[in-house]
Amino acid sequence: MTITQPDLSVFETLESEVRSYCRGWPTVFDRAHGSRMYDEDGHEYLDFFAGAGSLNYGHNNPVLKRALIDYLARDGVTHGLDMSTTAKRAFLESFQNLILRPRDLPYKVMFPGPTGTNAVEAALKLARKVKGREAIVSFTNAFHGMSLGSLAVTGNAFKRAGAGIPLVHGTPMPFDNYFDGTVPDFLWFERLLEDQGSGLNKPAAVIVETVQGEGGINVARPEWLRALAELCERQDMLLIVDDIQMGCGRTGAFFSFEEAGITPDIVTVSKSISGYGLPMSLCLFRPELDVWEPGEHNGTFRGNNPAFVTATAALEAYWADGSAMEKQTRSRGEQVERALVAIAEENRADVKEHRGRGLVWGMEFHDKDRAGRIARRAFELGLLIETSGPEGEVVKLLPALTVTPDELDEGLTTLARAVRETA
Repeated sequence: MTITQPDLSVFETLESEVRSYCRGWPTVFDRAHGSRMYDEDGHEYLDFFAGAGSLNYGHNNPVLKRALIDYLARDGVTHGLDMSTTAKRAFLESFQNLILRPRDLPYKVMFPGPTGTNAVEAALKLARKVKGREAIVSFTNAFHGMSLGSLAVTGNAFKRAGAGIPLVHGTPMPFDNYFDGTVPDFLWFERLLEDQGSGLNKPAAVIVETVQGEGGINVARPEWLRALAELCERQDMLLIVDDIQMGCGRTGAFFSFEEAGITPDIVTVSKSISGYGLPMSLCLFRPELDVWEPGEHNGTFRGNNPAFVTATAALEAYWADGSAMEKQTRSRGEQVERALVAIAEENRADVKEHRGRGLVWGMEFHDKDRAGRIARRAFELGLLIETSGPEGEVVKLLPALTVTPDELDEGLTTLARAVRETA
């Protein structure tokens, strides 16, 4: 692909230095459809990033777009705080009938604010309020958001440093396989909990991702998650599952914890819950935990009604027929895994490991700078991918769940070329 130098002057002179994704993809995007994005010069890019997991159903999905256009055309409510609206009612009814009831999940639904970190903040506040304790346990390489409470339970040193103040009341524990299987699961955690001299304050809750996306595509085993749930129950701690990036079908089932057969006390959902990339998040919790006073946690934009409309359309289009979407995602995931196995075989000396579930996959390299070079070369070849892990050492694949087998083959072939050409 030949790319002319785009005019980035206004972004470079006026926009803050904090911008990040645009540095890896130095072009000006203009439109997008399905798994394709197009810049203002007409160059085409296959998107294996999907809005960091916010576009599980692709860009401008036609079913969702039609529902949104019809709603706006009839002057449907756009901004509603937490007022009762027809759009919110339709979403709640669809979510209950298509997601919660079929899975026998008892949750109440809270709209805490439009972003994932809003949902995490609400979950942490609620756990502390219910238990009357301050401490929260998180895990190594976790990522839960960029606001202060979420950063306190995030592992990445660079992101934590941006807080500018001490991040307190959070204690990290080893994630699954952190010690490469040499230490029994939760040995350290249980010892600290039971030792009156350990210095660990009794936690109100434990927060965990079943697959750590930003942390490097670290996949927790179902048995590890079940043992964690049992530990939380024994020790009177609430279990919070952060399903912001891995929920909404990303790993196959609608919720990523379904495979483990656990029912968390609190679940945070965002990113693809609106289906269209519109800001929306949920905090789900057991009914007996609903001890909020009216207005005790609120937010101006928690009533994003256009997001309710597209979320309802997404549920009805992709989750009304039982397991079809889950089966498709697992099939596409197997296609990705086969390609990664072939890439790893071709580059045995360079690839440390590949890992993933459903349609989230990562490939880790011994040379920690290699993943960044691969991502840059992939962009030049017309493929959008990002890196993850504490040192950006993992190439991360996050295509839309609606990606076709041909598009997957195209992107994976491009990835293989990028790996080859950066050796």
